[in-house]
Amino acid sequence: MLATVNRVLLAVVGAVLLAVGGAVLAVGFGAPPPSWWLHQGPHDVLLTTAERTRWRGDGWWWPTVIGALALLVLLALWWLTAVLRRRRLGELLVDTGDGAGALLRGRALEGVLTADAARLDGVAHAHVALTGRREAPAARVRLQLEPHVDPATTLDQLTARALTHARESAALEALPAEVRMRGVRHKAERVS
Repeated sequence: MLATVNRVLLAVVGAVLLAVGGAVLAVGFGAPPPSWWLHQGPHDVLLTTAERTRWRGDGWWWPTVIGALALLVLLALWWLTAVLRRRRLGELLVDTGDGAGALLRGRALEGVLTADAARLDGVAHAHVALTGRREAPAARVRLQLEPHVDPATTLDQLTARALTHARESAALEALPAEVRMRGVRHKAERVS
């Protein structure tokens, strides 16, 4: 959902900035201003002295302006942290038994888990993403199942084979997993 909100906000902000910036450039180069434009020509100022000093003496003006700008900055910071936050685990800390430990790339373990899950009977497509911390990873598994497959059997096989193999090979104490299964939709074909 956050990706959708991000795309919609970027599209709206981009469209507004493009429209206003294009209108400013066009009017600045001498084109006739659009019907919705606030001023009549390239020599008009954006805000006159009267418009700039209109509410300066009122007690509510500056707290409102500062509050609105602070809210805008907080929303921009929230948006930036949401975009920059990593969704996937970059590396795992593996206990090698000698007390030093080793780092395992998260994509490598994801690839192995995906291949193991895809080899299960009745799995048409598999996708695995590792989340969490490098000391305590978790797996998000998405499976597309063939129509003839029992989901409970596939889940048991996934737990007993792929997840157990990954947990033991990476020397992890636990590897919690969220598994989502969907059936493959086949298009209807005309039989003649």
